[in-house]
Amino acid sequence: MSEFETRAIHTAQEPDHLTGGVIPPIHMTSTHKQDGVGNLRQGFEYNRAGNPTRNALQEALASLEGGRFGLSFSSGLAAEDAIIRGVMKPGDHVILANDMYGGSYRLFARVFAPWGIEFSIVDLNDFVALEAAFIAGKTKMVWIETPSNPMMTIFDIAKVSTIAHKHGAVAVVDNTFATPYLQRPLELGADIVMHSTTKYLGGHSDVLGGAVVLNDGELAKKIEFIQFAVGAVSSPFDSWLTHRSLKTLALRMDRHCFNAQSVANYLEAQTSLISAVYYPGLEDAQGHDVARKQMSGFGGMLSFKLVGGEKAAKKFCESTKLFTLAESLGGVESLVNYPAEMTHASANGTPIEVPKDIVRLSVGVEHISDILADIAQALEKL
Repeated sequence: MSEFETRAIHTAQEPDHLTGGVIPPIHMTSTHKQDGVGNLRQGFEYNRAGNPTRNALQEALASLEGGRFGLSFSSGLAAEDAIIRGVMKPGDHVILANDMYGGSYRLFARVFAPWGIEFSIVDLNDFVALEAAFIAGKTKMVWIETPSNPMMTIFDIAKVSTIAHKHGAVAVVDNTFATPYLQRPLELGADIVMHSTTKYLGGHSDVLGGAVVLNDGELAKKIEFIQFAVGAVSSPFDSWLTHRSLKTLALRMDRHCFNAQSVANYLEAQTSLISAVYYPGLEDAQGHDVARKQMSGFGGMLSFKLVGGEKAAKKFCESTKLFTLAESLGGVESLVNYPAEMTHASANGTPIEVPKDIVRLSVGVEHISDILADIAQALEKL
């Protein structure tokens, strides 16, 4: 099986050998019978250490990202936590992008900084500044999120990874917005890929999860030990739901991309109300050429800036009917979000603070005419 769509459906999804069930059963068990002390059936002993349903998801995640090792977690932030503790120790230094998810920044600033991890905020598109940010013997990681949340900034994965490796650092890419269907960072030189599987990989706003995929065996062992020792693993049912959703990822992403491009084109024409649209599929967008090089599509996320400022942004968010005002993203339904007081509230007063005139859209897979009609009626209320 070589093609993405085929692997998404069939990897680690062999029919049940006992009943012939086309969909393998969910192994809803917390522990496993041992055939004598230390004699484990197929290596399973306790759910935190391993579960057949979770193992199947991990194999599928690795396959889709083109990696050797996949690990599944209870949330995206749990996956990030395991990466950080698997790679770094107190006294080490990490370089963060100047546009990133507020929860990721909060993890570094309020959990790991007190623990002794130092960090610098850098525009990863400024390669001179990036080079200057490395601290010899201390910088162990560069954290890349592309497209970024919420400003849709595109960073050159291959270039940034090359610079990181030059300084002996690990390049980590948050691939949540793009998904492995549109972008595969490991093939571009990154060392580790992480996802909030809650988003597009889960795809239906009914599951919480995170994932880590990589090729380095020794590094995989370190992160896997954190997964086991700390225990923030995905449950069997969450693993099953996520694996189920992977099967339609390609279909969903194609529609997400088409709808988001249509919305971006529409919003860009509303110059009396909207002063900027942030979507890498627009030809004049920041990073459009890089996005075309490292992505096979531009995704379902976009943001825009309203001429009327904070008041207009909030009014728009409260005026949509099809778009649901809610945090998160990547589900089949369209969501509208006001980052400054929702997903990025924890970033207020920090170097990654989001302007108060920004609205973020997660464009779903509804019919595009209904999506555009809802946006139009919300804009009319401004």
